[in-house]
Amino acid sequence: MSSSYLTRAGVEKLQKELEFLRTVKRVEVAALLHDSNGSLEFDGDSDPEFVMVKEQQAFIEGRILELEILLSNPTIIDQKSPSGIVEIGSQVKISESGEIPVAYTIVGPTEAAPVDGLISFASPLGSALLGHRSGEEVMVKSPGGIYTVKILEIT
Repeated sequence: MSSSYLTRAGVEKLQKELEFLRTVKRVEVAALLHDSNGSLEFDGDSDPEFVMVKEQQAFIEGRILELEILLSNPTIIDQKSPSGIVEIGSQVKISESGEIPVAYTIVGPTEAAPVDGLISFASPLGSALLGHRSGEEVMVKSPGGIYTVKILEIT
């Protein structure tokens, strides 16, 4: 089984989600299923409400399994001490020609949220930045085309 790359904050967030799904959502869905099964007019899979609850149950159970797998063997990403080279865990300030500088933290794919300043090391931008130094210009090959960014700072 491969390891998932997560920050300590990411592990905490996923653990809270897992606990919520196990203790709250699972119980809510079980109660809904019990209520619909106890109905005199229960018609099983032809009842749209019952089908919806079963789908919700399947989604919750699938997400619980996914979270258990992600949390079973995580590789913890610690914020790196400035080494001068972009690596997983680095905070990087970049600028695309003429644009306002933007800061990102390089994280694993599970935690990636570009609008929150978290980009995956597996994304086109994240993978292009890895191994480069402050002051370098880096060519990024993305589905939208090729563009260049300048690394302004690594913290």
